Amino acid sequence: MKLLLPTFLILFCFSCQDATDPLDSRKVNFPTHLEKVSQVPTKENVWIFILAGQSNMAGRGLVAPEDTLSHLRILALDKLDQLIYAKEPLHHYEPKLQGLDCGMAFARKLVRNSPDSISILMVPTAVGGSSVEQWLNDDVHRGVKLLSNFRSKARSVADLGVIKAILWHQGESNAHPDKLPTYGVKLDSLIGIFREAVGNDTLPILLGELPAFPKNYDNRQAVNGIIHGYVQMDDWAEIIYTQDLKHKGDSTHFDAAGQRKMGERFADVYLDMLE
Repeated sequence: MKLLLPTFLILFCFSCQDATDPLDSRKVNFPTHLEKVSQVPTKENVWIFILAGQSNMAGRGLVAPEDTLSHLRILALDKLDQLIYAKEPLHHYEPKLQGLDCGMAFARKLVRNSPDSISILMVPTAVGGSSVEQWLNDDVHRGVKLLSNFRSKARSVADLGVIKAILWHQGESNAHPDKLPTYGVKLDSLIGIFREAVGNDTLPILLGELPAFPKNYDNRQAVNGIIHGYVQMDDWAEIIYTQDLKHKGDSTHFDAAGQRKMGERFADVYLDMLE
């Protein structure tokens, strides 16, 4: 018995280690150091983009080393609202769920296609699982007071540059028969509140489609129909196509390749709006 007890404890410890492996592997490429911006660009040369919505904007993709390469012209706010050189993951509200979002791919495409004097500032505000009603009601969701946080971030960057657009991906939490009839009206109201918070009635809103994954397919496509309808009536809103993107194995979240492609498509749509 004296030999069995230590053996059991050793096996138990190995079992505990195995249980943490998925979390460790998710974080294996997370950056260990975030560098504060040493020289803040002049306000007129900083384009600011706010990322909002739920988990497919917050990001659940696998972060690769390439996603953590910083660029002197790509900036972000950290969890203390400090200005840093951006690295994935940009969103920090859900530490146990963090992953790759579309932000760095979006920003890299923009810096390649904008004047050398322009810097891009990404402002993360998306929280997984949040519904449009929770945003409108300014609910506390997963520890974040959604609309208050958005307003706070918008205020905190107002003197750093010009807010150019909101990147929005949300709708999975509203992809249910009882929530579909009012989704369009509520989305319209929320976008009005976003624009009021930024102080720009014609602020571009870029809306990503919900994915064409098998899970809850019909309801998700119904949300997409509402989003497309909204874009048709708003001269300053555009849609981002996602129907060909793949999921990470859960039929809910974009994989890393999908996130990067979506980011580039957000950038393409925004660049088209500038022409």
